[in-house]
Amino acid sequence: MSHRPTAGTEAPVACDPDVLRSDFPILSRTVHGRPLVYLDNAATTQKPVVVIEAEADVYRRYNANVHRAIHTLGEEATAAYEAARAKIATFIGAPDVRGVVFVRNATEALNLVAWAWGRRRLRPGDEVLLTPMEHHSNLVPWQLVAAETGAKLRFIPLLPGGELDQGALARDGLLNERTRIVAVTHASNVLGTITRVAEICAAARAAGALCVVDAAQSVPHLPLDVTAIGCDFLAFSGHKMYGPLGIGVLWGRPERLEETEPFFGGGEMILRVELECSTWNEIPYKFEAGTPNVAGAVGLAAAVDYLRACGGMEAIAAHEARLTAHALEVLRDLPGVTVYGPPAPRAALAAFNVAGVHPHDLAQFLDRDGIAVRAGHHCAQPLMRHLGVVATARASFSLYNTPAEIDTLRDSILRAREFFHA
Repeated sequence: MSHRPTAGTEAPVACDPDVLRSDFPILSRTVHGRPLVYLDNAATTQKPVVVIEAEADVYRRYNANVHRAIHTLGEEATAAYEAARAKIATFIGAPDVRGVVFVRNATEALNLVAWAWGRRRLRPGDEVLLTPMEHHSNLVPWQLVAAETGAKLRFIPLLPGGELDQGALARDGLLNERTRIVAVTHASNVLGTITRVAEICAAARAAGALCVVDAAQSVPHLPLDVTAIGCDFLAFSGHKMYGPLGIGVLWGRPERLEETEPFFGGGEMILRVELECSTWNEIPYKFEAGTPNVAGAVGLAAAVDYLRACGGMEAIAAHEARLTAHALEVLRDLPGVTVYGPPAPRAALAAFNVAGVHPHDLAQFLDRDGIAVRAGHHCAQPLMRHLGVVATARASFSLYNTPAEIDTLRDSILRAREFFHA
């Protein structure tokens, strides 16, 4: 049983990992006889008991399809599903709950925008403005749509330290009358760079372009308000913010969603179907074809409650900033270790390489010590080529990680270096 208070029942507490760790059953396990040190949170976070129980409770008590049945279970499922939508809207500062569309993950959300909005509206000569540090999920869909429509992709350059050169928008004419869409990551999953998205969105709006934000690496770690950011669309995944796998969110300005055609066709996204034509449902339902992931949505709402009960996003961000600063200091002091990305402020992760040790070999060695990190190109191959590497190791942090775990990582890296250089 989690000891975290139910949101709203008492004042929030500070983000204390020593208190919170017992809420996560998986953190008590061992790997190869060593206590698990889970530092792969940028890929997916572990789930607290309250999220696991919320999802299971759907199947135990009121499993039913939503929006269709008038029996008790169906009405209870619908109420829980729509309550989750409202809770998530509040969490991201969305003034209108109709802007919250449930999808499987951020990848599906970004594909929805690219295909349902971009594919139907881009024309030859139009430009889509991206960055070299985009996750493949915010790059490949635009490549596909550009190839089909004749639009051109352009890229905001990176500065030597890993920051985005936002001055190039005006200086190099990157944002101009041909720009139709600006699609950027809020936080890089490799460099940790935090993009000044509000400035980019304001510039895009002034140029008459839409702004799409990939917030998969920011929603779990930073206070976020879509109104303050000023974007048109924003995407994130539940599993990176302590929620279930298979549930994500596309937030869109209601007026943008109204003018966007559906991505999928089928049940629930229609008002009326004739043999040769159909009339779409109102937003957000016209984008939610078929039976939705009700349990996932309820579990994601429980994750939102949990984040609030852990002191809120400001407290979580402060804790993770301290962790990240400690990790950067520790890693940069190790001989032969190269750390990528700018100094603070940055996302709660550190991508690095150890000279003479392939990241995959390093990750396997660390795993023998019970330490989970990611190794590879992190779905950012163009960025790897920009850095001049084929892959990196990446340690990424969350509210339940501790400085002691980072010290354990350091000691294991030193042993790995000695082992591979022997």
